[in-house]
Amino acid sequence: MFAGIPPISLTIWVPIVAGVAVLATGNDRNASLARWIALLGALLGLWVALPLYTGFDSSSAAMQFEEYHPWIEYLNINYHVGVDGISMLFILLTSFTTILVVLAGWEVIEKKVAQYLGAFLIMSGLMNGVFAALDAILFYVFWEAMLIPMFIVIGVWGGPNRVYAAVKFFLYTLLGSLLMLVSIIYLYFSSGGSFEILDWHKLPLGMLPQILIFLSFFMAFAVKVPMWPVHTWLPDAHVEAPTGGSVVLAAIMLKVGAYGFLRFSLPIAPDASHYLSGFMITLSLIAVVYIGLVALVQGDMKKLIAYSSISHMGFVTLGFFLFNSLGMEGALVQMISHGFISGAMFLCVGVMYDRLHSRQIKDYGGVVKTMPMFAAFFMLFAMANSGLPATSGFVGEFMVIMASIQVNFWYAFLAATTLIFGAAYTLWMYKRVVFGNITNPHVAELSDINKREFLILAVLAVAVLAMGLYPKPFTDVMHSSVMQLQAHIAQSKL
Repeated sequence: MFAGIPPISLTIWVPIVAGVAVLATGNDRNASLARWIALLGALLGLWVALPLYTGFDSSSAAMQFEEYHPWIEYLNINYHVGVDGISMLFILLTSFTTILVVLAGWEVIEKKVAQYLGAFLIMSGLMNGVFAALDAILFYVFWEAMLIPMFIVIGVWGGPNRVYAAVKFFLYTLLGSLLMLVSIIYLYFSSGGSFEILDWHKLPLGMLPQILIFLSFFMAFAVKVPMWPVHTWLPDAHVEAPTGGSVVLAAIMLKVGAYGFLRFSLPIAPDASHYLSGFMITLSLIAVVYIGLVALVQGDMKKLIAYSSISHMGFVTLGFFLFNSLGMEGALVQMISHGFISGAMFLCVGVMYDRLHSRQIKDYGGVVKTMPMFAAFFMLFAMANSGLPATSGFVGEFMVIMASIQVNFWYAFLAATTLIFGAAYTLWMYKRVVFGNITNPHVAELSDINKREFLILAVLAVAVLAMGLYPKPFTDVMHSSVMQLQAHIAQSKL
């Protein structure tokens, strides 16, 4: 607790206040001041989040650091936040990623600097609110509000088709959320007038209401993940978004949808989750296999990594609906790992784009000859994206495959194809971009990464290797919460 303010509120409101302070610097004449305030705010955001980990009791599955304040009393809506071993890790990931995004845009963003950095800081606080909210209306407010800064980031600082991509992103995610609101209202009346999410976990709902609730939540969360076939907004958003937007979109926003399945769909509608598990596993495996093949034919590096993200997130939903602790923990490890790796991959593409202003693979070749240090980092992240052992990309996928084979051999077989397809599209891209002869004279003039870029990529490299070599600090924290959720789902099975 800092200055009497509980830690979770600090993780939500420190970035938001810092973002408002950055916006207050005004126009680009104060761009340098805006950058330093943004960096200070991002660093402070991570600093106030660290006590959530250091003070966390990993032996307990209960919500910790809870805060409860009445908000709209006549509707029984409260400011109720708390974290367990699942949500706490994503708050740390969000706070960590925000620092990298601020540094990544340090020299690249030259116009509307304060607005750009302010949007990311405010978005960081809102996403932390999503992961911490234990009141459904509070969750919904944060869930919808975090769309606004990302919509602005894509629409203002994006590529030539940024308005189309921003509107498509906003409409897909907003329309999916409307059905979720209907279910929230239904659950409110079913629970006797409570918006407490944990109270809803105990509701004795019949199979039909559970199925309808599951499907309504599915529409909101599947779009966010995104699952096949509601994934088409993501490649457009990634291609048009600035580098920072792509990093936050891949590293954090996709995880919000998957997190929703754990907090709402599985515990509130456990019988429907079992009943519809075949449907969910099928969609997940289609994402792993089919979207992996789609990634193989992409000529745009950002689009390739975007499709790669969809394929890797298929592992997450697959792990959730295998209904064993190994699969769920593997899925959570995959979510954290994907945050590191996808963020690193988009930052690497951003490094090249800042120099050559092209994302097309055919415009490169021989980059290693002019940017050897960058090529080494890019190789590590490409290998991690391919699932190389000793990198974080291997751990989660291996756990989910091991869990799959306990349920059905063919689930494991199809899931394991990602180790082939992932290596194929990632290393094929790397080979064409980095190796070979320099065919573009502009590539011959490229300069290697500077100290700022080295720092960003080095921090991510350490994270990817540390998690790959020693994932225990992550799995220990989530284990009790996962086991409690598994026990709850198992008890409720018809």
